[in-house]
Amino acid sequence: MAVAALVVYLVFIAAGLGWKSYRQWRATGSTGVRGFHGRPGSREWFAGVGFIAAIIAALFAPILQLAGLIAPLPALDHRSLQVAGIALAATGIVATVGAQQTMGESWRVGVDTRETTTLVSSGVFGWVRNPIFTAMLTFAAGSVLMTPNLLALSGFVLLAASIELQVRVVEEPYLLAAHGKTYRDYGSRVGRFLPGIGRFRAPG
Repeated sequence: MAVAALVVYLVFIAAGLGWKSYRQWRATGSTGVRGFHGRPGSREWFAGVGFIAAIIAALFAPILQLAGLIAPLPALDHRSLQVAGIALAATGIVATVGAQQTMGESWRVGVDTRETTTLVSSGVFGWVRNPIFTAMLTFAAGSVLMTPNLLALSGFVLLAASIELQVRVVEEPYLLAAHGKTYRDYGSRVGRFLPGIGRFRAPG
């Protein structure tokens, strides 16, 4: 199963980052990759570093398990959970690519405060404000179930924390500054990662 987890991970990176960046470059002349920024030690910096560390952990979790250097956690090492993990990972890949398609030319990895992209609020973005991150977490949860070792589990926790930090301290302030009341009204109707959960509170 560790081999399958590694293959699925590489498919996710190729489809969710490589192929999308290439198509973005073909359509706009830019890959859409803006990277992560922030003064070392700042919350923005921790969000970016944590995200990258989580991606690396997800890559090495199946590799180290294959090499026999780490072992699956017995409580999670069951065939039924591994099959569920495959289903979650596949769902995460499809959902990531679908949400990226909905974003069109507004898709970015990271934020450049010097540019203002079109606010996308249709399709799956009418259900949640950050469906790509939701899809990534779905994929990551599936990966953990496929190779349920301590490194994979730690990587998932780090990814979830980094995404939460990235959205709250980088992306939402940027979108509020760029789109003002339009984004605030959108955020008051639509949940952050799940429908109805994490909506902005009405001022008052």
